[in-house]
Amino acid sequence: MLKYLIRRTLISIPVLVGISLILFTILALAPGDPFEELATNANVPAEVRQNLRAKFGLDDPVPVRYARWFTSMVRGDWGFSFVSRVSVETLILQRLPTTIIVLGTAQLLGILVALPIGTLSAMRPYSVFDQIATTLAFIGFSLPTFFTGLLFILFFSIHLDWLPFIYRSDISATGLSWYWQHVRQAIMPVAVLGLFQGASLTRFVRSAVLDVIQLDYINTARAKGLSEKTTIVKHAVRNALIPVLTLVALQVPAIFTGAVITEQIFRVPGVGSLLISSILANDTPVIMAITFVFSCLVVLFNLIADLLYGWLDPRISYR
Repeated sequence: MLKYLIRRTLISIPVLVGISLILFTILALAPGDPFEELATNANVPAEVRQNLRAKFGLDDPVPVRYARWFTSMVRGDWGFSFVSRVSVETLILQRLPTTIIVLGTAQLLGILVALPIGTLSAMRPYSVFDQIATTLAFIGFSLPTFFTGLLFILFFSIHLDWLPFIYRSDISATGLSWYWQHVRQAIMPVAVLGLFQGASLTRFVRSAVLDVIQLDYINTARAKGLSEKTTIVKHAVRNALIPVLTLVALQVPAIFTGAVITEQIFRVPGVGSLLISSILANDTPVIMAITFVFSCLVVLFNLIADLLYGWLDPRISYR
């Protein structure tokens, strides 16, 4: 497995380089100027704007700018934000904990919802429970997160006045009250993202378990006297998780992009809202850093999924 891991890591390097080159070229050729406000401000001389562009190398050819950015990134320097005038690493690290907590909890909620409901639906196909679960899964997957987010705000915040609909990072409370306030304001964004992910996962879990329980080795396990719980959990669900694991691995990076809209709705001070504000301000270093991190997550979690295949199914070998 070690050789396989090393080989996949070496293959990932040119893939990430190619992705970074494409992303940088698209952002460099996109319309917009990060110093456009200075150009429209009569109090700022034109020489100041030109000096800033020369300082950041915005007038250099795209290959030169990419080479400068790539070498700086390899050294651990991701540049400075044109808008905030602070390092990109500082901006991302300030918002990353909030994003990880909200998105990690949402992904965990989606898995905890999908596994039991999908398995029970597969064990009782076309029953009343299966039909209700499948219908709710289709509804949950079909509704976009911005729509369900607005529904949650209207019902739980405005109508019932139970939960705050604006996520605040400057809570003045202390002790247990501080934790409780953070939990209350995270409930709705976590529920919106988690239920959306759980709805899509439920369909795949049901389909995967339904295919596995019809195989001969499941009937053999039952004939040997194993209990139904042991047969389903140890044999059926474990093997059915292989295709589901691929979907989960692909959803982890995708949930970051899906959180962009959710963070905007609930004003969550995370990486997603930082990406939106950077796009509106043409803050290229921040946009490049965040999109490249998303690309790295896609490659990383695909590798993790491939490694977990062998643990779920011993018949899979790494070559």
